[in-house]
Amino acid sequence: MLGKVPMLPRTGTGPIHLLVDSSGLKIHVGSARMPPKRLAWRKIHLAVNRETGDIVAADLTASQARDAARVPSLLSQVEDDLSSFSADGAYDKEAVYEAVQAHSPDRRTRVVIPPRKGAVVGAETANAMQDRNRHIRWINRVGRREWQLRSGFSRRSKVESVVHRYKAILGREMKARTLAGQRIEARIGCRILNTMAGLGMPESLRAA
Repeated sequence: MLGKVPMLPRTGTGPIHLLVDSSGLKIHVGSARMPPKRLAWRKIHLAVNRETGDIVAADLTASQARDAARVPSLLSQVEDDLSSFSADGAYDKEAVYEAVQAHSPDRRTRVVIPPRKGAVVGAETANAMQDRNRHIRWINRVGRREWQLRSGFSRRSKVESVVHRYKAILGREMKARTLAGQRIEARIGCRILNTMAGLGMPESLRAA
């Protein structure tokens, strides 16, 4: 979990659609003034409100950290209930489904994660796994590409756009040298992006 720098996300009155993704940021290791030719890197994990584009949770970890393992940390930062949770195939773990269900125990949260190739329907011993089995049956019936369109998984691209904006505006390399400083730097970066999104985002229209 990042340092105590508020990210100022816009909050609503109802449950949110949460999109999660991660990406690498280069870091300068050591005390030398000039960075080495081969840089090390950290992994930034972002949770985005699909409707507003705000970053509502973030985490910075070592590059080896597993994406699925950071979901509980991200969800602990989200105050709103969840209407849905979407992520890519790296998050196809039972623990992720369970963490999402535990976050909003009083409501039915739809989980949209593509099951890994060759996945088979498992025993529905917990409500958390019902969505996964439903997706497997759906993919077997209509194919993975059609499932992405019908399930709404393609809308997860919004979190990828936020990751791209982070790197395009704030840079692909972190300035701070220590982990503590890098976490504060990432938190401030998220606040900057949220402030910009709150001022207004460009509208995209399909060319005729």
